[in-house]
Amino acid sequence: PSVEIHVLQGEREMASGNKSLGKFQLTGIPPAPRGIPQIEVTFDIDANGIIAVTAQDKGTGKEQKIEIKSGSGLSDEEIKSMVSDAEAHADEDRRQRELAEARNIGENAAYQAEKAIADAGDKVDQATKDEVESAVKDVRSVLDTGGLDEVKAKTEALTAAMTKASEQIYAAAQSEAQASSDGSAGDSSADEEEVVDAEVVDDAEAK
Repeated sequence: PSVEIHVLQGEREMASGNKSLGKFQLTGIPPAPRGIPQIEVTFDIDANGIIAVTAQDKGTGKEQKIEIKSGSGLSDEEIKSMVSDAEAHADEDRRQRELAEARNIGENAAYQAEKAIADAGDKVDQATKDEVESAVKDVRSVLDTGGLDEVKAKTEALTAAMTKASEQIYAAAQSEAQASSDGSAGDSSADEEEVVDAEVVDDAEAK
C-alpha cells in the first residue's frame, strides 16, 4: 500500500484550484484498517527558497521526501491573481469543501457501521441489522452524486440506526459481564470451607 503526497500552492480551498508543485508516493506502508495509519508531513524552506517536503508513516518510521526548487513557485503577479481568484470564488469553494467533508464523514460512517454490525454477531437483532444495512446502502448511493443536504440526511439516518444497534450491543455486554460476575461469586461460595460443630472428648475422662 502507498499514499500519494501532493504539494500545491495557492489560495483556493480545493486542491483543483491551486498550482501543483510536485507529488510523490510514500510506499511500503503495511495494510491497516481505515483511519489507523498516521502520516506526518513536514515542510522545510531554506534560505534559497527550496522547499523540502517529508512524509513519514508514524507506525513504521518509513519516509519519503521531495525537494521543490524556488523556480517552481509563483511570481508576484501570479500570487496576486490567485488571491483575487480565491476571493471571487470563496462561496463556491466553501460549498465544495463542505460537500467533500460531508462525503468523507458519510463514507467513514458507512464503513464503521458495517464493521460494527459484522463484529456484533447475534448481539443485534435482525430487524436492527437490516435497518443499519439499508441505511449504509442509502449513504453510499449518494456519496458520488448527492448534494450536501442529501448526504447529511442519509448520514444522520445511518447514525440513528446505529444508535439503536449500539444500545443492543451495550446491553448484551452488560448481561455478559453480570453473568460472569454471578458465576465468579458462585465459585467463590463453593470453595469456602464447610464449618461443622463437633464435641471434643477428653480421653482421660473417658477412662
